[in-house]
Amino acid sequence: MKGVYIFLAEGFEDVEALATADVLRRGGVPVELVSITDEPFVVSSHHVAVGVDQTFDYFALNIDKGGTDEKDVMIFPGGMPGTRNLAGFDMLMDMMQEHYDDGGTVAAICAAPGLVLGQLNGIDGKRVTCFDGFEGYLREAGASFEPRPAITDGRVITGRSAGHAIAFGLEILKKIKGEEKAAEVRHALMLETI
Repeated sequence: MKGVYIFLAEGFEDVEALATADVLRRGGVPVELVSITDEPFVVSSHHVAVGVDQTFDYFALNIDKGGTDEKDVMIFPGGMPGTRNLAGFDMLMDMMQEHYDDGGTVAAICAAPGLVLGQLNGIDGKRVTCFDGFEGYLREAGASFEPRPAITDGRVITGRSAGHAIAFGLEILKKIKGEEKAAEVRHALMLETI
């Protein structure tokens, strides 16, 4: 499917969703927040109500499936029970597989690499990261776990945790807009001073 989307389920991790969206928007990527329900607000794991750009029914009826490539990205934040809600939504998991099969990129952070991307046919042999304790799902699926802030391996991007959400967002930005744009946003965030 064409475009860049962050999927939100009740109980998503605030920082992982919103910092990722912020980094991408700073880089000029028109990312959209999509609720996996028909509600225009989704409540995070820290009880923050976040307005979305699209509800799932609207999204499902209006997505453009033509000409998908690696710059089209489906993004899955972690958080509990948000990650389990994403992983248990069969229609979304089917869309993820179709998107990947059509040449799109998938990105997940924290628990989502294990619970969501662990379901992806195509994760076998990929280098990935995730929140400690969820790597078993990835190993069972044939992926290779590395405890790093964020990793891109082909069309699979993974992030470790909320503390690495900006690194995760920058990896996605690099995939979409290139190294120079990611470096520009990194500099604007003053990350070189850390």
